[in-house]
Amino acid sequence: MSDDPVRYWFPAKRFGWGWGLPATWQGWIVYAAFGAAEFALAKQLMPGDPVRFGLGTLALVAVLVGICYVKGEPPAWRWGD
Repeated sequence: MSDDPVRYWFPAKRFGWGWGLPATWQGWIVYAAFGAAEFALAKQLMPGDPVRFGLGTLALVAVLVGICYVKGEPPAWRWGD
């Protein structure tokens, strides 16, 4: 067994539910890829097709939340220290 603790890409937020800013370079790559994909989607579909843009954005957010769920700290409601 390894003595190395699990290194989460996305640490839990201090207050509330969810994840904060990335703690590793892999997390920042995920954020950058999400931003690039959202920009490409907007450039391709806006302003002519806002419905498909919205659906595409929902799909991208679902993928991002899925990655955060798998590679981040377990989500739970937090009230600070």
